[in-house]
Amino acid sequence: MSRYRAAIIGTGNIARSHMRALNELKDRIEVVAAVDVVHDRVEAFSKENGIPSFYLDASEMLEKVQPDLVHIATPPNIHYPLIIQSLQAGASVFCEKPLCTSLAELDRIASVEQQTGKYCSSVFQWRFGSKGQHFKQLIQEDVLGHPLVGICQTTWFRNAAYYEVPWRGKWSTEGGGPTMGHGIHAMDLFLWLLGEWDEVSAFTDTLDRAIEVEDVSLAMVRFKNRALGSIVNSVLSPREETYLRFDFQKASVELTGLYGYTNENWRFTQPKGQESEAVLARWDELALNTPSSHKTQLSQLLDSLDQKKRPLSSTPDIRPTLEFLTAIYKSAATRQIVQQGSIVAGDPFYDHVSGIRQQGS
Repeated sequence: MSRYRAAIIGTGNIARSHMRALNELKDRIEVVAAVDVVHDRVEAFSKENGIPSFYLDASEMLEKVQPDLVHIATPPNIHYPLIIQSLQAGASVFCEKPLCTSLAELDRIASVEQQTGKYCSSVFQWRFGSKGQHFKQLIQEDVLGHPLVGICQTTWFRNAAYYEVPWRGKWSTEGGGPTMGHGIHAMDLFLWLLGEWDEVSAFTDTLDRAIEVEDVSLAMVRFKNRALGSIVNSVLSPREETYLRFDFQKASVELTGLYGYTNENWRFTQPKGQESEAVLARWDELALNTPSSHKTQLSQLLDSLDQKKRPLSSTPDIRPTLEFLTAIYKSAATRQIVQQGSIVAGDPFYDHVSGIRQQGS
């Protein structure tokens, strides 16, 4: 098992989640450099976390440090160029969501992965909690029967002061509202569990925040397995909750949380009068209780580096999620149902989730 050298680009709030994960796995990885455009912030972050060197320029850091793994924890609009730079410099990448703001950019990242032999993983830690992994296995084994109905709700609250941060609330810098930046984790888990989606019909609106992007979205989705789902994303909801429900032929499975989960956040219910001890035993057989966290995903990423193979939650795995988010925006803008596979080069929504080509993109 190798010990890897990591660098972190962006030293704001989310970088602390990365550092907790890195410190908990310090026997496998060490942080050798940090980068931020704000000198005082990166200097303080480096001193606080015992990072030996810091830089104001990512290109300089990549040239001088040559890390094995780059953690990207910056605002969304610069994820894409930093991913490309890091891959081309010979580093693997672990990047905050969203990886980028268009399918065009994601396909370019996939192309650079092929050219360099390095991989980029999105932080989609909700896939990696032990109960989510166990549930996925039961679905694949058809233990619960066919999926029928799904609900996915990210109902959070972000006040006006939250959007005073200059890069938030703008298409060019945040890349979207709660559809892109808040509900993405729950939707990614929802899609990963229920399988390939077929078509989407959606609404978005800006109801109560002085921002360019939406502050609420609602969508209906049909999956290729014929299951139907409803999705709500909001930053207008004073009682905050993340709630997912999956109704299968033999059971309902629910997850209630906020920013993550452990096994205790899940609930399992069988139809009255049709309870099966064998099905319940399969649900309860899990011994592990691993939270959905940066650490859990990073540990599996390091396993992939050890094995020199593509990590989970890299570009092919997450493309259906980004395509789905793009379809929500396109359906809302055009008032049409959007089919999977229909957003291709030449479509303005292929170039940006908003359908508006952003300056410099």
